[in-house]
Amino acid sequence: MKLALGSIPYFWPHDRVVAFYERAAEWPVDIVYVGETVCPKRRDITFEDWLTLAERLTAAGKEVVLSTLVLLEAGSELGALERICGNGRFSVEANDMSAVHMLSGRGPFVAGPHINVYNGETLALLAECGARRWVLPVELSGATLAALQAQRPAGMETEVLAFGRLPLAFSARCFTARAQNLPKDQCDFCCADYPGGVPMETQEGEILFTMNGVQLLSAAPCNLLGAVSSLAGLGVDVLRIAPQPDGTEEAVSAFRAVLGGYLDAADAEEMLAPFAPTGWCNGYWHGTEGMAWQAW
Repeated sequence: MKLALGSIPYFWPHDRVVAFYERAAEWPVDIVYVGETVCPKRRDITFEDWLTLAERLTAAGKEVVLSTLVLLEAGSELGALERICGNGRFSVEANDMSAVHMLSGRGPFVAGPHINVYNGETLALLAECGARRWVLPVELSGATLAALQAQRPAGMETEVLAFGRLPLAFSARCFTARAQNLPKDQCDFCCADYPGGVPMETQEGEILFTMNGVQLLSAAPCNLLGAVSSLAGLGVDVLRIAPQPDGTEEAVSAFRAVLGGYLDAADAEEMLAPFAPTGWCNGYWHGTEGMAWQAW
């Protein structure tokens, strides 16, 4: 199986993003997704900057995919989407159906995890539009994946988010700005103050979600190290690692070692434990509540 590095969900400053991808160019990942998927107001990295980063990563031997926004709300955002879809150089990850529409007939693309693929008919439709790879929605179980794999169109690859906080929801309102008593249109880019998002607690003090601008992420990172052999048996082609403020390189190394048979999953989990002080989650994979953790 190949390893992929997902796009950065957080609002990091320009220099931090550039430094992150300079390091990632040396990591044992096969595919790198770049681009803003969360908030169109985050313009510290321009479209031209993303293309420059993509060229550098390509020169380092990576397959580069440009990711699109999940939630579009304005005509200007459709214009920016058109630039991405029509870039003519790099593959594109479509994260909503407007992107699928723009990409249809333009060549192969990736159907991202935010496209609701719940049945074989949807997979077939996406294949007809030109999708060459689809990403399993994070809320689906291993059993559902097995059923979808049996209906997968010929030639279509499957990718699964195997490590990192799960993207759960997007809103027209900004959760982080609201927590700071700021309106969305005058947010002062406060999400930049939280490079790993803002923990959101219940009244009992349990961390339930992570606020990240207009996005809600899981509190605990998902970790499917223990399911690597099962994923391989189901014919999954790509495992995705979602960038985190700390520990992303270590996660890449751990998954590469497990895939290569140099390390077992239990030892890899122990190696990554310092980067998950609140623990892991894998409930969705087992068909239960997503925040749950079941030992392999």
